[in-house]
Amino acid sequence: MISIKKIKDDELDKLSGGGVEWFGVGLGIVTLVVFISGIIEGYTNPGRCS
Repeated sequence: MISIKKIKDDELDKLSGGGVEWFGVGLGIVTLVVFISGIIEGYTNPGRCS
């Protein structure tokens, strides 16, 4: 359940958190870019069949 609390301006310095979610999103984007670039490289420069 989500609870919403109204805070004052002087309490904003005490807030922390949210870094882990952005790290996961960034890691997912980097992984997706590497995967897609691998697909493009394999399509444009195919290896020899053995």
